This record gives sequence, C-alpha cells and structure tokens, in this order.
Amino acid sequence: MDLRGQDGTPVTLSYPAGTVLVVSGLPGSGKSTLLRRLSEAAPAVDPRTVHEACEAVMPAWLPYAVYRPWARIEYFRWLRAEVRGGRPFLVHDCGSRAWMRRWLAREAARQGHELHLILLDVTATEALAGQDARGRWAPRRVFDKHRRGLARLLGELSGDSLPEAASVVLLDRVSRERVATVEFAP
Repeated sequence: MDLRGQDGTPVTLSYPAGTVLVVSGLPGSGKSTLLRRLSEAAPAVDPRTVHEACEAVMPAWLPYAVYRPWARIEYFRWLRAEVRGGRPFLVHDCGSRAWMRRWLAREAARQGHELHLILLDVTATEALAGQDARGRWAPRRVFDKHRRGLARLLGELSGDSLPEAASVVLLDRVSRERVATVEFAP
C-alpha cells in the first residue's frame, strides 16, 4: 500500500495478532517518532535502548565499538524472545539488512505469525534535517550504508512484493503523520 504524498484524515493500520511489525527508514526519517505513537498498541524493540543499557553498565572510558558485539547479541536475544512470546511487537530497523528481515520472518513463521513492514521513504536531505532536529547524527559512513541498503529495498519493492513481508506500507513525511495508530486483531 503506497500512501506517499497523501495527507488527510488519520488512519489506523490493522494487522493480525502476533504480527512482527518492522518500521524501517533512514536515520532521521521519523522511525522513532512513529514508533512512539504506535507503541501504545504493542511494545517496540529498539536497538538504541539496548545501546543505552549496555552503555550504562560499561566504564565511561570504554568506546562503544569495543562492546558493540555484546550489544548486538543482546538486541537479537530481545528480538528472539519477543518473537517467541507470540504477541505483536514493533521493530525499529534501518531497513538496510535484508538478512535480518528474512530471519525475523522465519522466526515469526515458526510461531505461526507474519512479518509486516512499514517503510519510511524520505530523501537523504529530509533525513539529515530530521537528524538535526533531534540533535543526534549518524556518522556519514553509516548513513551512506543505510541509504544504499534502503535503495536496494525500494528496488526490490518495484515488483510490488517483498517475499519475507506479508504486507508493505510505504510512507513519506506527510503520510507518516496520518498513521494515528495500529491495531492487532485476532
């Protein structure tokens, strides 16, 4: 469903119970803003939360690069626990890692559930402005990596399907504001 360029009345997106709902987009595209709005319907798994939790127990002098592998392991443990829990949940994801979507889709399918995707398609300029607004910036190298990965994902969608996702909703900055909430129905 392509909602890009559409403003208007608020909408509610409906998904089956147990859905793994991945929200993807460039750093600064509005993923966190959207997830905060949607998190009333389901918990959100955010790698930033894991990063901050790991940072809180590490010595201040230790750079994140040293304990990043531990943080990533913790993040995947959290994702696996949520998938196996059988209830719906939201995933904050950059969208550049196809292997992660496939893994999540396989894990969800083992539990009898589906992966659905909300993709925030904003320009690099808009995403960089979003980073400025929040006062937190992704390093240029990381941003460029995410931009290339997201371009690949959008290219895959040109055929109107993504094998690992039961559905895809495309949003931009305007249409993102229309999504008022999500619901998970049996």
